[in-house]
Amino acid sequence: MADIQQGGAGMDFDLSQFYQIFFEEAAENLDQMEQMLLGLDVNAVNDEELNGIFRCAHSIKGGSATFGFSDVAELTHHMESLLDRLRRHELQLIPQMVDVLLESADASRSLLARHQAGGQGEAPSTRELVSSISELATGGQGMAPVPSFAAPPAQPVPQAGPAPAPTPAPAPAPAAPAAAAVPAGAPASTGERALEIHVGPLPQPALADAIKELFRDIPGLGRIADLDDERPGMRRFAVHTSSSDEDLLDLFVFHVAKEQVAIRPAGESAPSSAPPEDTAPAAALQEPYGLFDGAPGMPASPPPQASPAAAARAPAARPAGEGKAAASSMESTTIRVAVSKVDQLINLVGELVITQAMLAQNSRDLDAGVYQQLLAGLADLDRNTRDLQESVMSIRMIPMSTVFNRFPRMLRDLAGKLGKKVDFVTHGEATELDKSLVEKITDPLTHLVRNSCDHGIEMPEERLAAGKPEHGTLSLSASHQGGSIVIEVRDDGKGLSREKILRKARERGMDVSDSMADGEVWNLILAPGFSTAEVVTDVSGRGVGMDVVKKNITALGGSIEIDSAEGYGMRVAVRLPLTLAIMDGMSLGVGEEVYILPLSSVVESFQIDPQQVNTVAQGSQLVKVREEYMPVVSLERIFQVPRPQSSTSNNIMVVVEADGSRVAVLVDELLGQHQVVVKNLETNYRKVPNVSGATILGDGTVALILDTGALVRRARH
Repeated sequence: MADIQQGGAGMDFDLSQFYQIFFEEAAENLDQMEQMLLGLDVNAVNDEELNGIFRCAHSIKGGSATFGFSDVAELTHHMESLLDRLRRHELQLIPQMVDVLLESADASRSLLARHQAGGQGEAPSTRELVSSISELATGGQGMAPVPSFAAPPAQPVPQAGPAPAPTPAPAPAPAAPAAAAVPAGAPASTGERALEIHVGPLPQPALADAIKELFRDIPGLGRIADLDDERPGMRRFAVHTSSSDEDLLDLFVFHVAKEQVAIRPAGESAPSSAPPEDTAPAAALQEPYGLFDGAPGMPASPPPQASPAAAARAPAARPAGEGKAAASSMESTTIRVAVSKVDQLINLVGELVITQAMLAQNSRDLDAGVYQQLLAGLADLDRNTRDLQESVMSIRMIPMSTVFNRFPRMLRDLAGKLGKKVDFVTHGEATELDKSLVEKITDPLTHLVRNSCDHGIEMPEERLAAGKPEHGTLSLSASHQGGSIVIEVRDDGKGLSREKILRKARERGMDVSDSMADGEVWNLILAPGFSTAEVVTDVSGRGVGMDVVKKNITALGGSIEIDSAEGYGMRVAVRLPLTLAIMDGMSLGVGEEVYILPLSSVVESFQIDPQQVNTVAQGSQLVKVREEYMPVVSLERIFQVPRPQSSTSNNIMVVVEADGSRVAVLVDELLGQHQVVVKNLETNYRKVPNVSGATILGDGTVALILDTGALVRRARH
C-alpha cells in the first residue's frame, strides 16, 4: 500500500480500487480515438480532430503510467509524439499514419485486456509498431526514435480482495537542460505566456516531477524551471508556454488532482510569507490545492476576505473551487453501475409485477362500496408498478450506436483486403434496445455486413461497367415498429441471383422448383452449409454464416427477412422484441388452459360464426375478414387441449401479425390484458414448438407465451 501522510496522520491509499474505472475509461477513449481516426480526411485535416485524438492517447498514457502498465504507456507515448507533430503541422498526414495509429489502438486494447485479466497469457509484441511510428514521426529521415516513456513495472490486476498497488507515478527524473536553464523572469517567445504553477500539498515529490517530465516528453509544450517554495509539500515552477490553462490542467490531471494545481501569471503569486506556526494547518485547509478538501469530518470555515489586490487577480487565476464545482456537476449526470445490480433490480421488479397481478386478481370480487379505499390503493399500485417497470427497463436500454460503431473499422479493413470501395451509412443510431439483445445481435450483424461487402458490393471496375458509381454503399439502419425493433442491412451491389441459388440448391439435393416465390428462394441461403461463393477465401465461401445468423436471431425470439433485386442490391431485415424481461400480454382461454399473446403483435379480435370458416386442402382452414382470406390457427389442435364434455367453444378469433403476414388464432375467450414477466422455458424445461417462454399468473399458475412468428410460419407452410 502506498502510505499517504496528511497533517501527520497516515492512511492507506490503494490504487487497485480505481482499476476498473481506468479500464472502462481507457476503452471509451480507444473507441473514440478509432472513430475519429476513421473520420479523418487525409486531404483536409481538421486541427480539432487531431487535438481530440491526441487527448485520447494522452489520457490513456497518463493512466497507464499511473497504474504501472508500462507497455501501454510506452506505446501510447509514441502515438502521442506522432500526433503532436501532426497537430503542430510539422508533418503531413498520410494514409500510412492512420493505419499505424489504428493498429496501435488495437494493440493497446489487447494489452489492456491482458492487464485486466491479471496479466495472464503472453503480451503481444509492439516492437514493430513502435519502430513504424518512430519512422513516421521523424518523417522517414532515419533519426533516432522517440525516447521510451519511463513507467514502473506493471502489476497484475487483483482478482479478489485488496492487493498492493503499483507505484502511482514515474520515479523522479532530472528536467531537460533547456527547461532547467529558464530563469524565472526570462522573456517569453512570441505567443508564449510567462506563468507560475503551484502544486501541492503532495504526499510524494515524484508527482510534481511527473509534471516536469511532460514538458520534456511533449515537444512544443514549453519550458519549465523550479522556483523556491518554503511551504511544506508545495512545489512552485516558472513556465513559458503557448498552451491555455485548460490544456495544461488536462495534461496534469493524471499525475495530480486539479485541486492541487494553481496557475497564475508570473509575478502574481500568492504571498510568500508563511503563516504563523500555530495556524499553519488551518491555513493549509484554505489553500486552493488541498488534497482532502471537503472530506468528511473536516471543519467548515468561511472563506477569508479577499484583499482588493487579490480580487483584481481573481479572473486571471483558476481557483480550484470552480473546477471542483464543474467536476461535481459532471459526475452527478451519470453513474456507473454493475450490470449484475441492474439485472437484480429487474428481477425484483418482475416479482413485484407478479405480486401486483395476484392482488389484482384476488380483489376482483370485492364490493367496491365496502372496499373503496383498498381498491383505490390497488389501482395506484397497478399504475406505480407499471411506471416503475418502464423506468427500470429503460436503464437497460442502450442506443444501437454502440453496435453500429463497431463496423466502420471492420468495413474499412475488409474493403481494403478485397480491393473494393465502400461507403458506410447508418440511420437510427439513437434507437434503443435491451442490453442483453445488443450483445447477442452483434455477431449476426457482423456476418450480414461481411456478406454484403464480400458477395454484394462489386469490384470498382464491375460497378463502372454496369453504370454504377465506383463506390458501393452499405447502409445499416434501426427503427422501432410496434413492440419490435427492425434492423436492416442494405447494399446497392449485384443482389441475389435466383438462377444460381436454385442451381446450387439442386446440386445439394434440396427440394426446390422453378415455381417457388422469390422470398422462398432467397430464404434458401439461410440453409446450413449453403454458399454461392465460387472460391473459398478467408472472408467467406465455406457456407458457415447465414445459417448461424438465422439460428441466433430465432433464439432471441426474432425473425429474418430477405429481399433482393438482381443487379440492384439486397436488403436483410432483422426483427427483434424490444426486451426479453417484461412485456404487455393478452391472456387467452382455451378449454381450461391459459395462453399469453404478446400485445404488440395483436391486431384485432372478433367473434366468428363457425359457418364462416372454410376448410381447404389437407384440412387447412381459412376465414374471410373484410374481403381478405386469412389462415386459421387453432390452439386447441396445436397443443391438443383436452375439452370437458360440458364446455362449449365461443369461437373468438384474434388476428396477429408477424413477419409481414397475418393469421387468425381461434380461442374460446379473452381473459384480459396485463403485464407479464417472461421466464425462459428452455433454460428451466426444454424448447417447446410455437412457444417463446412462460410466465406466472396472478393465481400462481404457469401460462405459456405464444411465439407469434412460429404460428405465422406454421400457417404459411
